[in-house]
Amino acid sequence: MSQQQLAQLRRYDPRVIASYYNRRPWLVVWRALTVVWLFAGFLIGVLLDRSVGNTEANKYQRAEQLREILTQLGPTYIKVGQSLSTRPDLVRQDYLDELIKLQDQLPAFDNELAMQIIETQLKRSVEELYKEISPRPVAAASLGQVYKAKLYSGEEVAVKVQRPNLLPIITCDLYLLRWAATWIKPFLPLNLGDNLTIVVDEFGTKLFEEIDYQNEGRNAEKFAANFHDDPTVKVPLIYWRYTSQTVLTLEWIDGIKLTDLEGIRKAGLDRDLLIKAGVTSGMRQLLEFGFFHADPHPGNLFAMADGRMAFIDFGMMDQLTQHTKETIAGSVVHLINKDYISLTDDFVNLGFLTPDIDISPIIPALEKVLGNAMGESVSNFNFKTVTDEFSGLMFEYPFRIPAQFSLIIRSLVTQEGVALSLNPDFKIVEIGYPYVAQRLLNSETPEMRRRLIEVIIKDGKLQWQRLENMIGIARSDRNFDLLPTAQLGLQFLLSEEGRSLRNQIIMALTEDNRLHLSEVQQLWNLVKGELEPAKLLNVAFGALAQSVPKTFGNISTAGVNSLIGSLANSMK
Repeated sequence: MSQQQLAQLRRYDPRVIASYYNRRPWLVVWRALTVVWLFAGFLIGVLLDRSVGNTEANKYQRAEQLREILTQLGPTYIKVGQSLSTRPDLVRQDYLDELIKLQDQLPAFDNELAMQIIETQLKRSVEELYKEISPRPVAAASLGQVYKAKLYSGEEVAVKVQRPNLLPIITCDLYLLRWAATWIKPFLPLNLGDNLTIVVDEFGTKLFEEIDYQNEGRNAEKFAANFHDDPTVKVPLIYWRYTSQTVLTLEWIDGIKLTDLEGIRKAGLDRDLLIKAGVTSGMRQLLEFGFFHADPHPGNLFAMADGRMAFIDFGMMDQLTQHTKETIAGSVVHLINKDYISLTDDFVNLGFLTPDIDISPIIPALEKVLGNAMGESVSNFNFKTVTDEFSGLMFEYPFRIPAQFSLIIRSLVTQEGVALSLNPDFKIVEIGYPYVAQRLLNSETPEMRRRLIEVIIKDGKLQWQRLENMIGIARSDRNFDLLPTAQLGLQFLLSEEGRSLRNQIIMALTEDNRLHLSEVQQLWNLVKGELEPAKLLNVAFGALAQSVPKTFGNISTAGVNSLIGSLANSMK
């Protein structure tokens, strides 16, 4: 394989990359020596500071040195630094301040070369393409740099130009990382060692997708279509006539970086509402659409003057199956309800445990680890705590992280890190769990309805307290409307699919040879503010109107509607 063929590689293929570098070991050795030399110098400096008591005096110098090393090593290492820059709970503030600069304050490459790339890719001169274009890039990132321009039609746009010769650097780094994963594998527990190469391959796949700007444009349009009805999310338009493999022209976004707390304050924006918009959109990506942004660091998220959250940079995305979405939703509820038996089953279904594993010793271990992470209250939960606690569990039991979930975990942890930078007291579950509860209560698929039944019925008994908690948590979101949920629930109960649940509710109401009216009264007290009798009758007979004609063909819908109106008027 020639260097020209390597430069034309469009998809990540570890075998092709290995074939190329196995025949050119001098390239790999030189890159490895460069990486080791740079990091060795940094570590020696840190150790010397510690030995002579200069750690505090030199901390800013060392932080800057680390940023410069990551920048010098290029896109693969910059991506690592970007991930760390979103974790104020993992990284000291002096290092954090420097790593944040990796999001959009990287050195630009030669301006004339960038203009040549634009003209070569779009086959027209810059003057023909754009009415105006900034003389220098307005931002530089790991894979490219951005210019502000204006089209002849008047629209302001961002022109993203990819750095030249990225593939030789990226492929060599991926080859080295894969080699390192293979070398480290024997020294790690089986479940961790086997998984390292899978994680590297997943990272490589996504990195190759990210350097294809046409793929990024398609991702942006799909993301925008998913959120077309969400007034809190903004996605820039793509201008396809001015886009190619390595040049992307998209709508210019006037926004404020989420790390610019002073700018957000001056704009009069509510930080908590911004957090809610970001986290809720993240939950929708994972549990509703299954198409999620895997790299939501602050350089890719902006607060707009009207309060919307603007997403940019759609190079690193992934798609979940319907089954995975449903299992994740169920596992969140099982975790909150501390149902560790069901949670262990979820881990098997998601691929964290193989089906042949004896889960009996794992259940108490999960209860101990996740119980500590949860604490006494749901509000104590955060992903940082869970990942810390869970890492120890992986050394003792045969857990694996499926390749796709390394991206999901990164996305969730990054979103939590962004939210923590806006509000250090933020708890992701306070927003996330109400959304999951709403998704289950508004379950639109048979599988999601089954998940809801699993939550509220245990060992054949209706869990009144769980149902009450779920409704209460879902209602903590002021935008949650209980009436449509009630109608969906009644339609389900009256359907053939809901026969089993009807029987279980009747048994629950008459359990222990008594009517459980107190539990019903508690639920009614919780919802009666929203479910006025007249409105509730409308909902109930609306459900009947949907269900009765299917069972009793001789009863007209008009007749049912007439009955609804009469009864509703009598209760006003």
